[in-house]
Amino acid sequence: MADLKYQRILLKLSGEALAGDKHTGIDPHTVSKICGEIADVADMGVEIALVIGGGNIFRGLSASAQGMERASADYMGMLATVLNGLAVQDALEKTGHPTRVLSAIAMQEVCEPYIRRRALRHLEKGRVIICSAGTGNPYFTTDTAAALRGMELQCDVIIKATKVNGVYDRDPMKDPDAVMFKTLSYEETLRQHLRVMDSTAVTLAQENGIPIAVCNIFGGCIKQTVLGLNPGTTVEGD
Repeated sequence: MADLKYQRILLKLSGEALAGDKHTGIDPHTVSKICGEIADVADMGVEIALVIGGGNIFRGLSASAQGMERASADYMGMLATVLNGLAVQDALEKTGHPTRVLSAIAMQEVCEPYIRRRALRHLEKGRVIICSAGTGNPYFTTDTAAALRGMELQCDVIIKATKVNGVYDRDPMKDPDAVMFKTLSYEETLRQHLRVMDSTAVTLAQENGIPIAVCNIFGGCIKQTVLGLNPGTTVEGD
C-alpha cells in the first residue's frame, strides 16, 4: 500500500462535471473517465465516500429565483443527485469496484437509506459509497451535505474535485492572470468570499478541524492529493 496522507476521504463532485462538454445531462464518456480517476484512488486502499451535485440536471436555487417555491425546487435537485449517483455507481462497478448508493430520502427500490453506521461498515469493507439526496432537507446545498457527511463518516479530508486546478483570486476561466493559492485558512476563505464551498460548509469544516483540498478532477490530481502532494489548494487551520 502506498504511503497515504489521507486514508478515508469525502470526495465532492459537481453535477456539471458529469455533463462534460454538453453542460447539461449525463455524458457516459465523461462519467467513465471520472470513475477511472476514482478507481485509481480506490486501488491504493483509500476508503471513499462520494457526494455529487445535481446541477447538470436541475438546480433548485436557480429554479427558486425564477419563481418556484424553494423547498419544492430543492427536493427536485435532491432527486437529480440520485440520478447522478446511479450513473456513477454503474460506471464505477464496471471498473470492478463494489459500490453502494445511499439516499437521504427513502427510495428503497433504487438505493439504500443513508444510515451512518451502515455507511461506515460499507467503507470498512472497501465499498465506495455514494451519498445522494443531499442532507434530505431543503435550503442546504450539496457542499453542506459533503461537509456533514465528511464529519459523520470520520473522513480525514474533504476533496473538492473541479474543472480547474485549485482556488484562484479571480476566475481563471476568464482571467489568464489569475493566481492560484496553495494554502488558505478557513478565515481567509470566508473573509475573501472565495468560492471553495459555500460558507456553511467551510464553517462546518472549520469547527471540526477537517481540511478541504481543492484540485482538478483529472490528471491524477485526486491521487496526488491523497498522497499529500497538494497539487491544488488546501484550506485548513487558521
